[in-house]
Amino acid sequence: MALVIPVFIPHEGCPHRCLFCNQRRISGQVGATVRGDAVQETIDLWLARCRPERRQHAEVAFYGGSFTCLPQKRQLELLAAVQPFLVRRLVQNIRLSTRPDGIDAPALDLLARYRVATIELGVQSCDDEVLTRSGRGHNSATVALAAQLVRARGFRLGIQLLPGLPGETFASLRRTTATVIGLRPDFVRIYPALVLRDSGLARLYHQGGYRPLSLDRAVAQTAWMKKRFDAKGIEVVRMGLQPTADLERALIAGPYHPAFGELVLSRLMFHTARKLLAKAGTDAPLTLVIAARDRSIFQGQHSANLHRLRRLGLDQHMVLRTDREQLRQTVRVGAG
Repeated sequence: MALVIPVFIPHEGCPHRCLFCNQRRISGQVGATVRGDAVQETIDLWLARCRPERRQHAEVAFYGGSFTCLPQKRQLELLAAVQPFLVRRLVQNIRLSTRPDGIDAPALDLLARYRVATIELGVQSCDDEVLTRSGRGHNSATVALAAQLVRARGFRLGIQLLPGLPGETFASLRRTTATVIGLRPDFVRIYPALVLRDSGLARLYHQGGYRPLSLDRAVAQTAWMKKRFDAKGIEVVRMGLQPTADLERALIAGPYHPAFGELVLSRLMFHTARKLLAKAGTDAPLTLVIAARDRSIFQGQHSANLHRLRRLGLDQHMVLRTDREQLRQTVRVGAG
C-alpha cells in the first residue's frame, strides 16, 4: 500500500465559497498558513513513522484548497519543498486537488515541471442546476474540458463527487455518474454532502430550504454509484469523509457515519447474497463463500444484513463459509 503524506491547505486558492464548504472543519486544519518548511517537516515526520516497505511508494498530497488557483509564487513554494525528497527518491509522486475551472495548459505545464503525477478535480456534480445552486462558479462543460486536458497531458485523473447537494435528484445523480464514467478517471471519491457549521448550506438548512440525504439513502445511492464505477474499472478510493473530532463538532445534519464506507460495502454484499439466494430457491441449502476478513462486513452493523435476509425468508437455507483466497467484498456460491 502506498504511503500518502497529506498536506492540508484549506480554502487556499478558492475563488468561491461554495455553499457546502467548510474546509477547515473537514481537514481539521485551523491554524496558520502552511509554509514550505512546514511541508518538509511533515514529510520527514511521516517517513520516520512509517514502515520501511511503505517508503518505496510514498507520495505527497496537497488537499483542501484549489492548488492551481493559488498565486504562482505560492504554488512554487509548496512544490519546491517536495523536490529534495523526489531527487533522493524518498518520495515518488505528488498529487493535488483543484477546481475544474483552475485547469488550463499553463497550469498543467507548471505541474508537469515539478513532477506532479495525479490531479484530483473537485467536480461534486455534473448537473448544471446543482452546480449553480451550490455556488460552484462553473458548469459541467468546464468539468469535461478540465478532465480532457488532464488526461491528455498524462496525469492520473481523480474525481470527487458530493451526492445530495441542493437540487439534485436520483435521476440527475444517475446522469452525473454516467458523465463521470465517460470522462474515464483513474479513480473517484464519493463524499455525501453534510451540513457543517459556518457554511452556506447550514444557513439554508436552518431556513428550511435544504434537506440532506438520510444515512440510509446516502448509503444506497453511494452503493449504486460504486457498483457502476466498479463495472467500468474505475476505482472508488474513498466513500464518506475521514472522521475527525473537528468534523464531528461542526456537523449539524446529514448522512455522517465514521464507518460510512463499510456501510456501503455491507450493502453491496447484501444485494449480491440476496440475488444468489433468491435465484437458488429454497429446495436445498446454498453455501455462500466470502473472504475470511469480510465476515463482519457481510453480517452488517448489528447484524443488519442477517436480519434483512431473515425478513425475506432467505436465511434458512444459507450456509456461510469463509475462504482466505476469496477476493475481498465478493460473494460466490461454493460447494456444500
